[in-house]
Amino acid sequence: MELVITVALGAAIAGFVQGLSGFGFGLTAMTLWAWTLEPRLAAALSVFGALVGQLLAAFTVRRGWDLKALVPFLAGGFAGLPVGLYLLPRLDVPLFKTVLGAMLVVICPLMFFAARLPRVNGGRAGDALAGAAGGVMGGLGGFTGVVPTLWCTVRGFDKDRQRAIIQNFNLSMLLVTFASYLATGIFERRMLPLLAVVAPAVLVPVLVGTRVYLGISDVAFRKVVLGLLAASGVALLVASVPVLLAR
Repeated sequence: MELVITVALGAAIAGFVQGLSGFGFGLTAMTLWAWTLEPRLAAALSVFGALVGQLLAAFTVRRGWDLKALVPFLAGGFAGLPVGLYLLPRLDVPLFKTVLGAMLVVICPLMFFAARLPRVNGGRAGDALAGAAGGVMGGLGGFTGVVPTLWCTVRGFDKDRQRAIIQNFNLSMLLVTFASYLATGIFERRMLPLLAVVAPAVLVPVLVGTRVYLGISDVAFRKVVLGLLAASGVALLVASVPVLLAR
């Protein structure tokens, strides 16, 4: 029963974050799930929950497909995904969480407290590299939106343009990741009861998050996104550093 409550609570909180920001399900859910779930199960639940939430958010907050802007992200993402799938069963999970958490904790506050957010003209090559990083991290557990979101923020995209890119990128990558998990046997029959817990737990929080998104300004949106990423980084460090120190 305790496991079911943990899974449902993690899915609900992560669903709200995803509805609000367009990404972040996996990072948010992992802050709770990493304490009790083994990595393979946590990754499967994360990808499934993120996909359910992304489908709901896509229908609620409809943003057009700007293919010219989206194609470099997708090209990089599809190239990076097989790397993440290869690494998943071989990954040193605590080390990965520590590195990712440290990156978020350092970068996000610097951007958050800057008087003006930096602007980088990275071009299509930079977009593709950000997408590739998202693809690798998607294969590792559905973390598709972290690096692309940071990249879009650094490039100075407004709220709606960033949402359109990240929402459509995440949806595309999560669909492919979900299919890959099925094809490679990462999803197992034993996981079905917990998958049945995740799906309904996501529904209402995602819808609430999308309603909040529609009512906030560009500046508030950037602050929320960077704040959520920084908080996720702290939670990852709290979960992983004690494990590394105990070795």
